[in-house]
Amino acid sequence: MKLEGRNAIITGASQGLGQTIARHFVAEGASVLLCARDIRRLGTVREELAGGAHPQQRIAIMKADISKEEEVRGFVAKAMEEFGRIDILVNNAGVYGPKGTIEDIDWSSWVEAIEINLMGTVLACKYVLPHMKKNGYGKIINLSGGGATAPLPRISAYAASKAAVVRFTETVAVECRADGIDVNAIAPGALNTRLLDEVLAAGPGKVGRSFYEKALAQSNSGGTPLALGAKLCLYLASSDSDGITGKLISAVWDPWEKLADHRVELTESDIYTLRRIVPSDRSRDWGER
Repeated sequence: MKLEGRNAIITGASQGLGQTIARHFVAEGASVLLCARDIRRLGTVREELAGGAHPQQRIAIMKADISKEEEVRGFVAKAMEEFGRIDILVNNAGVYGPKGTIEDIDWSSWVEAIEINLMGTVLACKYVLPHMKKNGYGKIINLSGGGATAPLPRISAYAASKAAVVRFTETVAVECRADGIDVNAIAPGALNTRLLDEVLAAGPGKVGRSFYEKALAQSNSGGTPLALGAKLCLYLASSDSDGITGKLISAVWDPWEKLADHRVELTESDIYTLRRIVPSDRSRDWGER
C-alpha cells in the first residue's frame, strides 16, 4: 500500500475531487484529516471511507474555512493531535469566484476568491511546513488548473489566483529542497463538479459565449474522470515521486506515471514550470540581447 502509515490533510474534501482524493488515499493505507466548510457532507464522506479502512487508520473531519488564518491553524493542530505527525498536505479547496468582466464584478467576491484559492493555500503551507521540516520529509500538492496557463476571460479571480498558486509552489519547492519536502501543483483536467455547474448556471452573458459552450460540451461528454486527478495526487504523495518537486503537472496530458525515470532532468531543467516565452522560442529573431 503506497501510503501505509502516512498521515494526510485534504482540504475541500466534502465532495468532488477532494472526496475522490480522500477515497484513493484511504484505499492506499493513509490516515486522513478532511476539511471543508460543510460539516454535514464531511460526516457522510467519513462514514463512506470508514467502511473500507483498516482498524489502524484514522479518518478525522473538521469544519474549516481555509481563508481564515485561525481556522487553518486549527486544522493543522487537530491533525497533529490526531496523528502525531503530518506527511502529506493536499490543498484542494477552491472556488471560481465572480463571473463577468473586471469592471462589472463584485469586488468583495473577487477578493474572497483570492483569499480562498491563493491565501488559503499559502496559509496551509505556512502552518504545515514547520512540522514537515522537523520530520525531514513531506509532500505538498496544490491544485491549479487551466486558469494558470492561459487567459480565462470573465473568470479573472480564478485565473489570477491559480497562476499565483503555481509560482508560489515553485518558490516554496526551492525553499524546501534541502528539507526532504516535495511541493508540486497539478492540473486535474476539465472536471464535471460544482464549479462546472456554476458556469452553466451563470450563462453565456456572464462567462462569455465561447466558454459557456465549451462548458456545455464538457457537461455532455462527462469531462475528465475525477479518478485521474486523484491518481496523480496519490503518485505525488507517495515515495514513488520522491525528489520530483516544483512542477506543474497535468493529469491529462503529462506522462506522470513515469516521471521518476526523468528525475535528474526534471531537477536540472525548467520542464513543467511557468516561464516567459521569448521570440526565439517561436523561431523568431528580434535581436534579443
